[in-house]
Amino acid sequence: MSIIKTNMILDEILETWQSALGRDFIAYKNHCYRVFNFYAALVAKTPMNMDKGAIAIAFHDLGIWSHQTFDYLAPSEQLAREYLQHHAHAAWSNDVIAMITYHHKVRAYPNNPLVEAMRKADWIDVSLGNLRFGLDKSFIQSVKESFPNRGFHQRLVALSAKHVSKNPLKPLPMFKW
Repeated sequence: MSIIKTNMILDEILETWQSALGRDFIAYKNHCYRVFNFYAALVAKTPMNMDKGAIAIAFHDLGIWSHQTFDYLAPSEQLAREYLQHHAHAAWSNDVIAMITYHHKVRAYPNNPLVEAMRKADWIDVSLGNLRFGLDKSFIQSVKESFPNRGFHQRLVALSAKHVSKNPLKPLPMFKW
């Protein structure tokens, strides 16, 4: 399985948000590329599926930085919705928004193969490859080597701790059962 090193849509969106991401830009970009590669390995690779995946993956956690909140799903969804409208892809909204909404869903999402592929892809990265969902361990390792962590997971732990201290009754608002 070959590793996808560039994607025009993913790069264009991420470059637009580089200043908002600040020092976390490379870490987030690498996270997105890891998730994109895992997604590509799990989904039927049609041009439309790949484009929807690139858009959803670019925006899936972006609300953390754009709206400075750890309760970031709604802001991330809104950013994606605006992008889709601006780029004449409003018809893709249901799939792309669902991919963002359910990317931290703990249980399977059987109603949409794109959502399920995105969910699995993000879990593979968040678990540092301990969850594999049928992907070969060597492929996951190659993707991780191509797109190093650069402190992404440590940053999420720090943001999570800060959020929990202020919101102990809603510690992980992005998780869905």
